[in-house]
Amino acid sequence: MTFFIKNMLSDQVKNLGIGGGTEEKKEEGGTSDPAAAKGMTREEYEEYQKQMIEEKMERDAAFTQKKAERACLRVHLREKYRLPKSEMDETQIQLGGDDVDLPEDLRKMVDEDQEEEEDKDSILGQLQNLQNMDLDTIKEKAQATFTEIKQTAEQKCSVM
Repeated sequence: MTFFIKNMLSDQVKNLGIGGGTEEKKEEGGTSDPAAAKGMTREEYEEYQKQMIEEKMERDAAFTQKKAERACLRVHLREKYRLPKSEMDETQIQLGGDDVDLPEDLRKMVDEDQEEEEDKDSILGQLQNLQNMDLDTIKEKAQATFTEIKQTAEQKCSVM
C-alpha cells in the first residue's frame, strides 16, 4: 500500500515538472504531437491554428482601431481646450491607419457642442443672454463698482 502511494506521489511530482526521475513516460500510445493530444488530425489542427491566428489578428486590428479612435478624441479635445499635444496620441493615430475618425456618436456630440458655442458667440446669442439677465441686478453691481472706485480715488487723491 505504501509503495502504491509513493509511486502515485512520484508520478504527480513528475507531471508537475518538479523532478523525480529522468525517464519520460508517454501516455497510452500517445505522442508529442499536439494535434493528437487534441484529438484532431494533422490537417484539422493546422486549420485550427490558422483560424486562431486569423481571429487574433482581427482582434488586434480592432483593438488598434479603438485605441486610434480614442487618441483621435483626445487630440480633438486638446485642440478644443487648447491643451498641449501628445506625441503618443499622434503615434496611436498613425498605427490605426488613415481611416481613423471619431466614432459616430461622439461626432454628433462634438457637432452639437460646436453649434451651441457658435450660438453663444454670435450677436443673437449675446442678445438672448442680455434678455435673460436681471436689469436691476446689473444696475446694482454697476452702482457698487462705481461707488468703490470713487472711494478708492478719494483716498488716494486729496483734491477730490
